[in-house]
Amino acid sequence: VQLQASGGGLVQAGGSLRLSCAASRRTSNIWNVGWFRQAPGKEREVVVAVRMSGSTYYADSVKGRFTISRDSAKNTLYLQMNSLKPEDTAVYYCAVGRSVAIRDPSAYDYWGQGTQVTVSS
Repeated sequence: VQLQASGGGLVQAGGSLRLSCAASRRTSNIWNVGWFRQAPGKEREVVVAVRMSGSTYYADSVKGRFTISRDSAKNTLYLQMNSLKPEDTAVYYCAVGRSVAIRDPSAYDYWGQGTQVTVSS
């Protein structure tokens, strides 16, 4: 599976961005999918992850502000990010995998190239 992430950019605190992750083939009900982020000097962390079953995990830091969705016809995953904060600044990655450990980056098999999100205060 090839993944292409896009949609990052520079936004002021309180603003919104929508990230996209286009997959080369179907991912729904076949793969677990996730959005991760990595800030400079920090480890990669899960933002949101969705199991094949549809159950969804959101990191506490983004609950109520970020929403994951998908367009199955386009094989595209989205991450709507609202009320952005400076601490959301990071490179964001989408990934797919089949391990049950959906919060663990090492459980994912394929990764997009990452898209930079910068939130200014």
